[in-house]
Amino acid sequence: MTGDGTGGTGGTTGGAREVRAAGARVEELLAGLSGSERDRAEKLVGEVVRLYGAGLARVMEIAGPEGGRALAADDLVGSLLVIHDLHPLSTAQRVRSALDRVRPYLGSHAGGVELLGVDADGVVRLRLEGNCHGCPSSQVTATQAIERAVLDDAPEVTKVVVEGVQAEPQLLQIHPYRDRECAVPEEAAR
Repeated sequence: MTGDGTGGTGGTTGGAREVRAAGARVEELLAGLSGSERDRAEKLVGEVVRLYGAGLARVMEIAGPEGGRALAADDLVGSLLVIHDLHPLSTAQRVRSALDRVRPYLGSHAGGVELLGVDADGVVRLRLEGNCHGCPSSQVTATQAIERAVLDDAPEVTKVVVEGVQAEPQLLQIHPYRDRECAVPEEAAR
């Protein structure tokens, strides 16, 4: 069964979200503990994670390169492989795959998107090209779609920086002119 619950292979988003949700639940439970209880619980979680990591490493070894790619194509399994640094594709390769998947949806509003790089801190730098000038809401929507796709395929990414996005225009604040006398004679204003 895939992370999206469909029973097929290679869904697109469920696994990464499931893993993040499970991690958040574990953190929430740990936060409710204090002192030695928390220390013991953290050690227990660490041991379980190491055990599952060793088991996944063994599965990947037995599966071989082709089987490993097939396993990694499943959202949930792929996300777990990322956690244990066992995914057969690099972060940059998975980001490129996410960008390829989202490009058709960008259409005429955003144009192309180019991967500039992934740094050691997990920050992905992208450039939005040919965007629809004067359509800041389209740019925001495109940027959100890109970020969502990247984080689904590469959950270890800490931040997505998109260059080439124009800031939304700021509204001009108009305040009454009170410091001076009105330049229009009072008789003319009536």
